[in-house]
Amino acid sequence: MDSLLDHGLNRRALIGASLGIAATGPARGLNAMLPATLPAPAQWERLAREVPGRLLPVRSPLVEARSRPGDPATAELFRNLRNPYFIGDDPALTQTLGWTDGWTSRPSAYVLAATSAADVAAAVDFARRTGTRLVVKGGGHSYIGGSNAPDSLLVWTRRMDAIELHDAFVAEGAPAGTTSQAAVSLGAGVIWGRAYDAVTTRGGRYVQGGGCMTVGVAGLVQGGGFGSFSKRYGTGAAGLIEAEVVTADGRIRVVNAHRDADLFWALKGGGGGSFGVVTRMTLRTHDLPATFGAVIFDVTASSDVAWRDLVARVVELYRSSLFNPAWGEQIGFRGRRLSVRMLFSGLSQAQAEATWQPLLAHLRARSQDYTVGQPMIAAFPAQHMWDPDFLRTLPGVIRHDDRPGARPRDAFWAQNGDEAGWVIHGYHSTWLPASLLAPANSDRLVAALVEAAAHWDFTLHFNKGIAGATPDVRAACAGTSTNPRLLDAFALAIVAGGEAPAYPGVAGHEPDVAAGRSDAAAMKAAFAPLEAISGPPASYVSETDYFHPRWSEAFWGTNYPRLLAIKRRYDPNNLFRVHHGVGS
Repeated sequence: MDSLLDHGLNRRALIGASLGIAATGPARGLNAMLPATLPAPAQWERLAREVPGRLLPVRSPLVEARSRPGDPATAELFRNLRNPYFIGDDPALTQTLGWTDGWTSRPSAYVLAATSAADVAAAVDFARRTGTRLVVKGGGHSYIGGSNAPDSLLVWTRRMDAIELHDAFVAEGAPAGTTSQAAVSLGAGVIWGRAYDAVTTRGGRYVQGGGCMTVGVAGLVQGGGFGSFSKRYGTGAAGLIEAEVVTADGRIRVVNAHRDADLFWALKGGGGGSFGVVTRMTLRTHDLPATFGAVIFDVTASSDVAWRDLVARVVELYRSSLFNPAWGEQIGFRGRRLSVRMLFSGLSQAQAEATWQPLLAHLRARSQDYTVGQPMIAAFPAQHMWDPDFLRTLPGVIRHDDRPGARPRDAFWAQNGDEAGWVIHGYHSTWLPASLLAPANSDRLVAALVEAAAHWDFTLHFNKGIAGATPDVRAACAGTSTNPRLLDAFALAIVAGGEAPAYPGVAGHEPDVAAGRSDAAAMKAAFAPLEAISGPPASYVSETDYFHPRWSEAFWGTNYPRLLAIKRRYDPNNLFRVHHGVGS
């Protein structure tokens, strides 16, 4: 891409480029479209000289497709939008393209393709000086639109992708004699698949990150951040040792438990885009267990009675055998169909098979009531968990970036493919308290699960609740700014749905608004019984409802007043603002 200075700073050309239109026609017509908040060219030129070659006008391929809906290039664009790496490599795109009746992804006016914290500081100073809206994009996975805004300056951290492993890391400012620990420092542009490749596949260690391989490191940790094995290792935020962050005053700060400790705490779950621009994070690493593994199968019940019995037996199996640090991931419910997609750590294949054998034997003995797919129960060396060479030997597990010249090790889970470029119709989450697993309360839980499944499919993500974890993991998570309700939750219930890549104004590729609204109503009906048994509002900030009416309470609970005070201290003029962010 050409830099801003390469365009000669012609006002009409620059604005036309930023809006994705040709710089032709009367100047009066173009000026009529200029946002009142867009700074003058001289101000952009000043910024461009501070970051030579890295300030660029944004051209959206989606905006351009509106004028050529039937063109083969448009068909190819929408095919590519199913590839999260294609989306991640274009500053004009976001992994989610919108939300029915909520928001639509819209490109920034300009992007600063940052390569250093100094670049980020220049962008922050510019935004503060000119009043320009500032947005940040790392992985670009925000479901509620946090990584895009029209007429804005985008800080794009994709190029800040350094990874450094440490055998003995000590945070800056730590007292003399502080014990060192194994860690990894990750630039803000690193995505989790590449982090795992470096730390686990090549380094033989474990770092707690996210489940989706194309999610950005910085955004996940700032949101709290769960991975498949969070019941064993805690949240991403709980593993944060130190962060480099640019605050609203333009200062580059290194924050940890000893320096700007309050800001450090806020970054550990207080939500991305609210307190500053994180440029680097250092996270604790752990010894790998001997094995990771998976249990995958589906069951369909032939009657309502058999379905309720199945749900009750699965709840009891979870309470008695799975409610511990070894097990994570999810079980899905829809109609009278149950889908097991569980992962385990530190167990042998024989131990995993023995855990599930009683349930599977019962289902097979009642073949008139249940149809059971062939179960897949497998353990493998933990170092292979994110190894593309190993994973490609397992049919249907991963997909690759298929563009010419792509990195050969860039892969993503096949099940995450449906979220690349999608338009969300609805998304709800709530933490379910572990007290519901008690025999005295399990009937309420079973009834709610059965009722919800009658309206829409949903999943229980057991790794996204910290009840059942070890005391040290629970203590580490208690030291984050995430809603404390996660500590007593055995799972996060998620009801969600959407459609394939679509964009308003592109004929043949427009979102189906009617279907979106219908689906949203069904999802709301499914979520109601789950919400009713969960207690006060408690929702995961990174997977939640765009329209949540009590968002601050739900995302942060009793931590919100402290977060708001920190926000006002470090960003008194609300330079950093996102939908449903602290202080927004």
